[in-house]
Amino acid sequence: MSDCIFCKIIDGSIPSTKIYEDEHVYAFMDVAPLTKGHTLLVPKQHVKDLLEMPEDVARNLYAAAPKIANAIQSAFNPQGMNTINNNGSFAGQTVFHYHLHFIPRYDETDGLKVKWETKQSEFTQDVLKSVGEQIREKLNQ
Repeated sequence: MSDCIFCKIIDGSIPSTKIYEDEHVYAFMDVAPLTKGHTLLVPKQHVKDLLEMPEDVARNLYAAAPKIANAIQSAFNPQGMNTINNNGSFAGQTVFHYHLHFIPRYDETDGLKVKWETKQSEFTQDVLKSVGEQIREKLNQ
């Protein structure tokens, strides 16, 4: 896609610090990193988000993901690592070419705040069963 910044990074018209590349994916350093080692992994095929991603593109992308994560782990020995993908602007997606963030975590001051506020009391076993049935029904269509 001609106006996509990640497509331009992949084709070399915008420079990047390449970490990994094969025929299907490209990994590079995030230019606005949260932590040391913050890396992005993108499919070479332009795909807007996970909802539009063909299975073969997903298979190839996620086959490369452990390679990237293990290289970051080996290089910097973080205490943990978040892998994050945002789908749609409401979820925080700002570049509409699928990308998976690898964010090494070092301590509580590293800039990323992840806090879950579960709704467990609202989702009884009966509600979970109903929601699960609705999802399964869509998988079988």
